[in-house]
Amino acid sequence: MSTADRLPRLLALVPYLMSHPGAQVPEVAKLFGLTEKQLVDDLQLVWMCGLPGHTPGDLIDVSWDGGEILIDNAETIARPLRLGIDEASALLVALRMLAELPEFEQGDVLARVIAKLEGAAGEGAAAVSSQVAFELDAAPDAMATVRAALRAGRRLSLRYYVPGRDEITPREVDPTRLVMADGRSYLEGWCYRADGMRLFRLDRMVGVDMLDVAADPPAGAEPIDVADGVFRPSPTDELVELELTPAGRWVAEYYPCEEVTELGEGRLRVTLRARDQGWLVRLALRLGDGGRVVSPVSLIDRVREEASAALSRYESVS
Repeated sequence: MSTADRLPRLLALVPYLMSHPGAQVPEVAKLFGLTEKQLVDDLQLVWMCGLPGHTPGDLIDVSWDGGEILIDNAETIARPLRLGIDEASALLVALRMLAELPEFEQGDVLARVIAKLEGAAGEGAAAVSSQVAFELDAAPDAMATVRAALRAGRRLSLRYYVPGRDEITPREVDPTRLVMADGRSYLEGWCYRADGMRLFRLDRMVGVDMLDVAADPPAGAEPIDVADGVFRPSPTDELVELELTPAGRWVAEYYPCEEVTELGEGRLRVTLRARDQGWLVRLALRLGDGGRVVSPVSLIDRVREEASAALSRYESVS
């Protein structure tokens, strides 16, 4: 195990042992997710730590004879670690997304945890996490209406934004469940427009109404596997090649790539598949000088046209 893994654990272990004198080796090992041997190895390392000088009076005194752990002379690091603003913000965002799941509809306990964490983290983390918002002006009652339809077994009528075509489409959907994937809440259901099971992001529902019709998806409708994310490229989708600078390397982590090649100096060449060039055009424009399209030529031409059109708008304003 690396030093980077052990150090945070030791900084949490010492305060715990200071506040729980006489704790037993087996129970502490279980609490920290360690084997007893790993815990003893940590205690042996703690025994060699302390203040500069390294005399017996400067080092932490710890013993575990008979399985009972006693620690002394560790007051300088006896205070528990505090979350940094980035850590607290990430945790708050995750808890708020968790609160959207159906099983937490009456999540009073979760709400109290969020409130306590906000209080402990301070205004900075609470402000950052509260700014994580939907990309679209979604229907404010989307979650409540979807949950009500799932409970009542009723069909839903949606007005749903499709970013690839930049249009709002009407849908009738027999809802089957709510799922969380890629950090977003989705409704899964049988879509009569597509004649198949589909996922609908709640923040792209411009309108949602529960119909006075019983939901009745076909018997053979299978749940959609989202364990590896929502985006599932098909072998028949167009193959696209991008070159990325260090500032654009995030693309290789965010999207499933068929091939990733290091080009040196932090640059990457990636190949991925896409069934719609629209989002790739937006991706290329978003990257700016962080990347460029290598192929296909049709995509290069579209990106060039869109970039020229955008620049001409700036020129007309100035």
